[in-house]
Amino acid sequence: MADLALRFGKDMLVVSSPIQEALRRAGIESARALLVEPETIEEAYRMEAVAGPQCLVTPVADFTPARLVAVGAEGKGEALAEAALAVMAEFKPQHTLVEIAPCGLPLDPDSKASLVENRDQYARAAQLFDGRAFDAFFLNGFTTADDLKCALMGLRKVTDAPIIASVDVQGDGVLTSGRGTWREAVEVMVEYGAAVAGFSTLAAPSQARSLADTARETLEARGADLCLAATLQVFQRDAKQQGPTAENPYYSPDTMMPAALELRAAGVQFLRAAGQATPAYTGVLAATVAGLDVAPVL
Repeated sequence: MADLALRFGKDMLVVSSPIQEALRRAGIESARALLVEPETIEEAYRMEAVAGPQCLVTPVADFTPARLVAVGAEGKGEALAEAALAVMAEFKPQHTLVEIAPCGLPLDPDSKASLVENRDQYARAAQLFDGRAFDAFFLNGFTTADDLKCALMGLRKVTDAPIIASVDVQGDGVLTSGRGTWREAVEVMVEYGAAVAGFSTLAAPSQARSLADTARETLEARGADLCLAATLQVFQRDAKQQGPTAENPYYSPDTMMPAALELRAAGVQFLRAAGQATPAYTGVLAATVAGLDVAPVL
């Protein structure tokens, strides 16, 4: 397994799409399935791995104690961590990303006790992977800067592994929770030790590029050198749709090609399709940026 940090700022990298859609189609909803039906998980990964992403993401992200309780896997964190990495290892990925989702606990940013409780959720999640082989943590699905701050602080309390951080953001730069902005989230990523600043959006390619521009401007103002990551959310796959719409710009895998080129031109290094994306979306991203370096932005 190559060292992901050695590739920061160099060649373009594609991240595997979530396999949850494929699992739901197979009737699997729970993270515990990883322990009892690993063959089904492997089949979903097989299709995604063939598409050619350089980075594979763990099949579950419910590693904080609160999330383990919520999905009926209390006390099974160690087993889930081991199984998640084992199922990915079968496909010999270039890079392995451990996804950690928001813990879901209430957070009062004015309460030290609340901040510590949330921070420690992420510290305990990261500790599950102590001594295990992987390339980076992937904090994904965050919708407020305060939640992200707790997650970064928790991870940095126990690990120096690279962290890819991603928040869900609208095309206008407002976080999907309505509480805070993309610019503010980037500031948090810089201050609390992320290596990659990422966003996930339903917005069209031109708006996604503007989000990348905002991130780059914020990083330059802080004198920071974080890489950029972009996840494009597929709202609905529709072969009958005649063209992109504001509500559904990524209606088919082919829409990934111009989007990937637009984002690369804005300095983005990591690309991902999510939501209802299939391996075909990953394949188009991988084919579009194959052999390309991160574009210098003038």
